[in-house]
Amino acid sequence: MTVYGVPPVSVVGENYCAPYPLELIVKKKIKKLSNAQFEVFDLSGNLLLQVDGGVWNFQLKRVLRDPAGFPILTIRGKVLTLWHKWKAHAGESTDDSNVLFTVKQSHPLQIKKAINVFLTSNSKKKEPDFHISGSYTSLSFKVYEGRRLIAEVKHNFTLESFCKGKERYKVKVYPEVDYAFVVALLVILDENDTP
Repeated sequence: MTVYGVPPVSVVGENYCAPYPLELIVKKKIKKLSNAQFEVFDLSGNLLLQVDGGVWNFQLKRVLRDPAGFPILTIRGKVLTLWHKWKAHAGESTDDSNVLFTVKQSHPLQIKKAINVFLTSNSKKKEPDFHISGSYTSLSFKVYEGRRLIAEVKHNFTLESFCKGKERYKVKVYPEVDYAFVVALLVILDENDTP
């Protein structure tokens, strides 16, 4: 469905697209040295998504779940590569036939954070379907489909929250944009920037 002449951006699923701008709060909690959890809330405090998986380990795997705990997306990263390549699979699958999108750094040695996202349906394209732009001084970034801004993420960093193992992000998702897809990109960029 097209709202205001703008085609929807549905990658994970149409049920994650709202016909209005959506503001989300993403809370990251590090539970142990090897486990971190993300929780995604709307401004009313309703839990929309959860993400669990390892941090600081060689099995770069995250699972995006609905509020009831059912898997929506499994995100896997390649270890020890300059290009920081990730694949997102539907559900809990890790089979290559279920890949929805791939995320890759635009260049291994870059001054400004630039990440490209390729949909599996357009695997023969050399141009990315989406582009993420940000800086290395913060985890804040913007997501574009071509020249169209579809989401903005602001990292609310404080030294106190970092020491407590808790971090917060404010996410603005534009109308008819898949917020589960945007959250998956946030998790991937957070993982890339974790030392």
